[in-house]
Amino acid sequence: MKSICFSLSLVACLLLGSCSDNDHTYNNPNLLDVTVYFTVNLSLLQFNPLKFPGNAVYVQGYGNGGVIIASTGPDSYVAYDAADPNHPLTDCSRLKIEGLEGVCQCDDHNTYNLFTGTVIPDKSAGGDYEYTLQPYQVIPNGNGTLTVTN
Repeated sequence: MKSICFSLSLVACLLLGSCSDNDHTYNNPNLLDVTVYFTVNLSLLQFNPLKFPGNAVYVQGYGNGGVIIASTGPDSYVAYDAADPNHPLTDCSRLKIEGLEGVCQCDDHNTYNLFTGTVIPDKSAGGDYEYTLQPYQVIPNGNGTLTVTN
């Protein structure tokens, strides 16, 4: 009986010890760990494009480089930090919205899909795309507002 308990304990320790924290979303050395929490009113003119799938808007003053919110379908949204996650924070590393893509303004013009947050290698010249865009949670409140938070 002791050997069974010892074996189960050993297996549990091995399983717990073998887990690694390899989540690039939260361990990116290029981005600061900042708290994001704000609400947008979809009836305001600047956020009106989010009422239609396939549109994105930039919100300044939150995250590392602002926040990009994209409408992915009826009442479905994604939000990402507007700072290129594969660059240290600089003036040029803020993404510019170009259709459904976010484009870094640095020389390599890293380009990211705003629906998935992943880099588009064919349009990027950086070469090292270890990190995806930093995602934020978007909560539709049912009253024409969205809460964006992490």
